[in-house]
Amino acid sequence: MSTLFRHIPPVDQALAALCAEPSLAGEAFRSAPRPLLKDLVNAFLDLLREEIRAGAFSDAAQLALPALMPRMAAYVRQGLRPRFRRVLNATGVVVHTNMGRSLLAREAVEAVASAAAHYSNLEFDLATGERGSRYSHVEELLCRLTGAEAALVVNNNAAAVLIVLDTLCKGREVIVSRGQLVEIGGSFRIPEVMAKSGAVLREVGATNRTHLRDYESAITSDTAALMKVHTSNYRMTGFVKEVPLPELKALAGSYGLPVIEDLGSGSLLRFDGDGLPGEPTAQEAVADGADVVTFSGDKVLGGPQAGIIVGRREIIERIKKNQLNRALRIDKLTLAALEATLRLYLDPDLARKRVPTVAMMTASLVALRAQAARLAGLLRKHLTEALEIGVRAGASRVGGGAFPEADLPTALVCLKPRNISVEALRVALLSTDPPLVGRVEDDALCLDPRTLENSEHALVLSALRQVLAPKQDGE
Repeated sequence: MSTLFRHIPPVDQALAALCAEPSLAGEAFRSAPRPLLKDLVNAFLDLLREEIRAGAFSDAAQLALPALMPRMAAYVRQGLRPRFRRVLNATGVVVHTNMGRSLLAREAVEAVASAAAHYSNLEFDLATGERGSRYSHVEELLCRLTGAEAALVVNNNAAAVLIVLDTLCKGREVIVSRGQLVEIGGSFRIPEVMAKSGAVLREVGATNRTHLRDYESAITSDTAALMKVHTSNYRMTGFVKEVPLPELKALAGSYGLPVIEDLGSGSLLRFDGDGLPGEPTAQEAVADGADVVTFSGDKVLGGPQAGIIVGRREIIERIKKNQLNRALRIDKLTLAALEATLRLYLDPDLARKRVPTVAMMTASLVALRAQAARLAGLLRKHLTEALEIGVRAGASRVGGGAFPEADLPTALVCLKPRNISVEALRVALLSTDPPLVGRVEDDALCLDPRTLENSEHALVLSALRQVLAPKQDGE
């Protein structure tokens, strides 16, 4: 054993051999940060020592650098991969929170790239040469699209709700229906956000039914606002009632109180004609009298992560002056992506085609069946020895807390491996390059074409080959 230890290559020799590789991998090794490369080589050599102790080696020739090179190069390549990287989403969940929510439109991607690579007029007024406002780049667009008098954008919708309540209601009561005390992903709840803002929650009504009289009987001199929270991520059915926004606005107006509406996911389009339930849009909330409306930028809207606030000018100006705004403001990359996304909504038909989230949500079943057939055909051509491949009807979801009860009909490519279990296949695909994420249904790994681009079909094949048949077809 001690003899074998002496044959482990020195670190410097191993590093030199990696960097001398003539392939593209060698270029990646040469361009990697030297300390990181050295750490990975040391980790690989430590692994060899553990294997020697376990009796995995019997011949010193097995530890010669040429013999170790393929395995060491693969180990280092794996270690050089970014922690944050691309994933193939074959789950059929369009706004997948764990996978980054909405994909950006090509126009938004280009705007982000330009903002990242060059100086910009982020807070520079090109008309005067003086300091400007970053919000001016999107405020006019948001006002035009929603009908609001003014607008502001912060870094997510929870932040939007927080700064609105902190500005208008700190130390005073906000009246909310018990049926609207929403919890969103990660256990963030409206009551906790409200408490952090300094506002005092006043619950009214019952879980399933709240009447206008419940709000009116709760109004006191300590009341700062009435708040309506759209239950975008769950539904109550049966014996239920909530107060429509126009009625709530009329009541609030008679007491000189503002109405705040948190739409949660939020949208600028209606999807009733696409087989989805009716959801209130931001412009409808403004038209129905909400003084302030908040919603997300990266859910159904299909833009970057952002919390959008629109409403009455006097209120928005107060929110802009809140010191929290400095901590919650968006950066130049978010701003660039949001402006480009909002521009597409000036033509709703264009937004339906060019905003990926909207296009995926509204994709026709005919088109999805055709995509599934193409993907299944490609996989059958190369992987029939390793997989049983079929196509069947299934359902996709919007995700992101939107349209919680709405199934979107789709066609699933279903894979049943011949030599390993379905669960083993699912887990193994998480380590491919890029990782492929599907869903297991009826003892098959199902791939939903709704959330896969046609251009990604070759990557799906590559991922499966990495797991099932890395050398199949002699390639």
